[in-house]
Amino acid sequence: MVFKENNKAIYLQIADRICDEVMTGTVEEGARIPSVREYAASLQVNANTVMRSYDHLTQEGVLFNKRGIGFFIAEDACRRITAMRHASFFNGEIQEFFRHLRLLGVSPDELKERYVKYLDEENIQ
Repeated sequence: MVFKENNKAIYLQIADRICDEVMTGTVEEGARIPSVREYAASLQVNANTVMRSYDHLTQEGVLFNKRGIGFFIAEDACRRITAMRHASFFNGEIQEFFRHLRLLGVSPDELKERYVKYLDEENIQ
């Protein structure tokens, strides 16, 4: 995994990766995920870093631990991740986005036009 050179801690970047895999269906709800040591080895990071990621996601209700068996994706993980990311976006990230739009002089009409074009190109609507 290539980690971003930003202010976000590596354990949070790992947690984001796991969440992305759940949201894209790469990892299914209810599935067992690799052990802390296995995942740390595959990412070439310290096992304590992965444990922090798993702990974080457990606290958020995305993962749960079956003692002696391992960590699993919660049955409602996708819904929880969506709610977490929605809150994060609207409580912080969007303000920075709006600031950039204002600084660049992007009008609401131009933004709407580009967003509609993006949705058309991605066949999302």
